[in-house]
Amino acid sequence: MAKPIVVSLGELLWDMLPGGKRAGGAPVNFAYHAAMNGAEGHAISAVGEDELGDELIEATKESGVDSIIQRNAWPTSTVEVMLKNGIPEYTIVKGVAWDHILYTRELIAMVERADAICYGTLALRSQESHDTIIELLKHAKPTSMRFFDINIRGDHYSKELIDELLGYATVFKINDAELLLLQDMFDIRGTSDEQACQWFMDRYGLSYVILTAGATFSTIVAKDGESSTLDTPRVDVVDTVGAGDSFSGTFTSKVLTGSSLAEAHRAAVNTAAFVCTQNGAWPTYPERIPDYLAEEAKG
Repeated sequence: MAKPIVVSLGELLWDMLPGGKRAGGAPVNFAYHAAMNGAEGHAISAVGEDELGDELIEATKESGVDSIIQRNAWPTSTVEVMLKNGIPEYTIVKGVAWDHILYTRELIAMVERADAICYGTLALRSQESHDTIIELLKHAKPTSMRFFDINIRGDHYSKELIDELLGYATVFKINDAELLLLQDMFDIRGTSDEQACQWFMDRYGLSYVILTAGATFSTIVAKDGESSTLDTPRVDVVDTVGAGDSFSGTFTSKVLTGSSLAEAHRAAVNTAAFVCTQNGAWPTYPERIPDYLAEEAKG
């Protein structure tokens, strides 16, 4: 049976961590973890014609993500990451290579094959990459999963952009802090988390809404009324860089390969917990991801 094809659109960069630089970028993190969980992972992005770009292309090849990475005259993106109790804070520079992704036939052909497409807000901050990604989303198969992981960073978003991207989505993933911001932005104040998630489900005709609450819990609601809520297992956190993306990539792969909502959710939670115990967003997987939820239940 052929593996499902998962394509990510957006930023590819070096996370400049206290311990050194590590390859990352939310959409590519998603593609990596989708590939590690049974999909064929692809990434669409751009890097500069510089040494950091050369290194990033090599790192992506070694990760197993089959990428279409354009080269241009803008610098390869680097993001300063400061860790406070393992929680990352990002300083994101503007005017970098992935702000200038060109719309090409090669990219169209890749998106047309995709069984799932992942995107967020950050890569659409510039007009050029915004227009490219929007046009690519128009080429998605009607049956494809279109996973909008909002990933709000700094001031690189607007209500208009979020509304536009939700219009293409079938899956919407948001964390508890982002949900508070959007309840105010979309004037749905006073609603519970569940009511707010249902509001987005109904307004945009979504198949799934995923709410994550860091070290506390995560909930996934499906359009057929099925839902799953799981506590976040306690682990020894090294850093949380890429943990949310690993959740998303794992969930997508598991759904596409036939897992139930509950099974896909459990796998996503355990993968994210594993990533929190590792350095960086693309850790080498063990032969088997531990079932942290089962271990915690045993006490």
